[in-house]
Amino acid sequence: MSAIRSSTHWGSVFLFLGPALGAIGVFFFIPVIAAFFMSFTDFDIYSLGNWDFARFVGFANYQKLMENPVFWQALKNTFYFVLVGGPLSIAVSLMAAMMLNSPLTKLRSMFRVVYFLPVVTTLVAVAVIWRYIYHPKFGLLNYGLSFLDISPVDWLGDPFWAMPSLIIMAVWKNFGYNMIIFIAGLQNIPKDLYESAMLEGANPWQQFRYITLPMLAPTTVFITLMTIIGYFQFFAEPYVMTQGGPLNETLSIVLYMYQEGFRWWNMGFSAAIAFVLFIIIFIATAIQLRLQKEGSH
Repeated sequence: MSAIRSSTHWGSVFLFLGPALGAIGVFFFIPVIAAFFMSFTDFDIYSLGNWDFARFVGFANYQKLMENPVFWQALKNTFYFVLVGGPLSIAVSLMAAMMLNSPLTKLRSMFRVVYFLPVVTTLVAVAVIWRYIYHPKFGLLNYGLSFLDISPVDWLGDPFWAMPSLIIMAVWKNFGYNMIIFIAGLQNIPKDLYESAMLEGANPWQQFRYITLPMLAPTTVFITLMTIIGYFQFFAEPYVMTQGGPLNETLSIVLYMYQEGFRWWNMGFSAAIAFVLFIIIFIATAIQLRLQKEGSH
């Protein structure tokens, strides 16, 4: 009887999970495997019509990638965006969450909605607004700086300021999502801990350092991983705002992959870029998890 119940149980499991697993296999695993094999070929626009034109080239695409200065420029830009924009986004999210979780903050629900609105706003609309803000002649930012007798800055046309400008826009657009998660984590911290700390004379900084941060560790790890993975796939901001310019200073790995694959139709080379990016994200995630595991002991 137990064997019959066990087989019935697994039959029910596959009955309910089968459609979802099938869809994942068809629309995720099969394309990934096909792209992996494509990265070892010279698949291009001619191969789309006739696969006989695709030739196996081994690791030639990866070797070409390692020798390409544009790839290293895109890789440097991507790491710049991740290492500067990631921590900044997490810090802003945490500060906003702590402010909205404070009992002294009035109209908390309204502020949560306002801060979350950029997350659900289409990037095209956001880009139009921010391009106007960054406009070198008519932008609101330069207009505000004029009151401080600061000369206008070409925010998106200056190689030095272009990437910081995109980072600021990305932080503003994305911090609301992490903020909601941080608020959920803050609300799970027992209030008794803060009351005991205040009785012992702990100031707000000590409460934050010895209670809030340790108790938020699991939440922070999750947000950090999601932020790193998302920021390594930095694409929409430079694609809409700068097209990778000026002088490739905002060209990201994903934008470079898109240009090679869908502008120049070097599909095999583009697939190689995608799997190099996958390896980088995998290593970065593994390092983060290892550091967190060592810090918990």
